[in-house]
Parts: sequence; structure tokens; C-alpha cells
Amino acid sequence: MAAFGRDIESSKQVWSSVEGYPGDYNYREFYRDVGFDLDYDYVRPYLPADGVRVNLGIKYYKITGKSNRKDPYVRQWALDRAADQAANFMFNREKQIEWLTGIVQDRKPIIVAPYDAELYGHWWFEGPDWINFLMRKIAYDQKTIKLTTPMEYLAENPTCQVARRRLELGHKGYAEVWLNGTNDWIYRHLHVAADRMVELAQQYPNADGLLRRALNQASRELLLAQSSDWAFIMKTGSHVEYAVKRTQDHVLRFTRLYE
Repeated sequence: MAAFGRDIESSKQVWSSVEGYPGDYNYREFYRDVGFDLDYDYVRPYLPADGVRVNLGIKYYKITGKSNRKDPYVRQWALDRAADQAANFMFNREKQIEWLTGIVQDRKPIIVAPYDAELYGHWWFEGPDWINFLMRKIAYDQKTIKLTTPMEYLAENPTCQVARRRLELGHKGYAEVWLNGTNDWIYRHLHVAADRMVELAQQYPNADGLLRRALNQASRELLLAQSSDWAFIMKTGSHVEYAVKRTQDHVLRFTRLYE
């Protein structure tokens, strides 16, 4: 097993709500939407049947600042900032690699910069544009760094440093959020279901037709039951009944299919 540590510097530049690029005042304001901004009678035909206001996806304003007064969104200004920040990110990674090269003598250094996909285009509307600019700039505007993947890097460097495992996830660094007194009851059921799924897959390797559909649905129910969101919600105390119900529903559906 190989593990790649997330680079804190490059993560902060993009992901931080305070220091990161998405907070630039020229970018589109996520929290302002015509579903709430415009007159109710005007937007009513586009709301759900119950008439409750929801986001409709049309947003007129840029972030502007920390006040509620927002200026109109100017697309070209936002694109210009995305291009500038792509150049800034690339420059910082070049300098980072140059510095790391002086420390790492036996191989090329690597910077691992993973992000949640929902950041790009959802929370950060201009995120896909930023990625586009960054990829092109790395390809054409410099010769210090190149894009790669963990698998490609391992192919070039199959022997890596050996380290003791320590989970750096959640409170106290040991996944305590997902395993504590509020949610530990779920795991005995998830483990049994996982063992049963392996049993089913081995018992019916050439399934087709309705049997294959049932097996696929069983695997879906197991994956949905295993979602870490439910345990997380149980720990935070928000919408606990919903998280408990989702866990129970998926496990029970899986069990019905298994039987």
C-alpha cells in the first residue's frame, strides 16, 4: 500500500475560505440567487409545487465584500482573476518544487493537491475556468513542473519511504468522528452486510437477468449504507433521525435482497 500526503500549502491556497482563491470579491456570489432575490409572484411558476423558495441557479451578484450589499457580477472580471490566480498558483508550485529539489536528492519531489470535486463549478463557479487556465499555463508557460498522478509517480519511483500509519482524519486525527458512542452501533451491521455481499458475489459469478439486477441493487444498498455521511451526522447531532433512518433502510433493503 502506498500513501500520499496532502500538501498543506497548495491546499490552503485553493480551499481556504479566508485565504483561498474562491473568496475573491470578483467571483460569483454563491449565496445570492433569484429564487430568493426576486419578487415571489415573479418566481412562483419556477418553484416546487409547495411554493417554497429555492435556489434556481441564476445569480446576478459577485461576492463584493463581507456586507450584504452586493455589486453585479461581471463575467470578464471574474475570468481575468481566474487567469491571474492560475498563474499565481503555478508560480508558487514552481518555487516549491525548486526548494524541494534541494532537499529530496534520490527522486523528483511531488506535490499532492487533492480537492473535493464539488468545489469546482458549485461553490466556486469559476473553478473549472481556473483549472483550464492552470492546465494550459503549466503546459505552455513554464518548464519547471509537470502534471502527474500518484500511479504515474509510483511507476517512476516504486520504492518509497516506509512510515507508520497514523490517520489524519477528523477530530484528534484518528477518525473519532466516525467511530464513537453516537454511531458505533452501525458497524456490526455494515460488517455483516459486507461479508454477505462477498458471499453473494462468489456464489453467483455469472449471474444475468433478474438475478444480476438484484445483485447490483444489493451492492448499491451496501455502498449507500456504508456512506460516511450518516456516521458523521450522528456525531454532529444535526438531522440524526434522518441519518439513522438512511442507515437502517439501506441495511434492511440489502438484507431483504440477500435473503
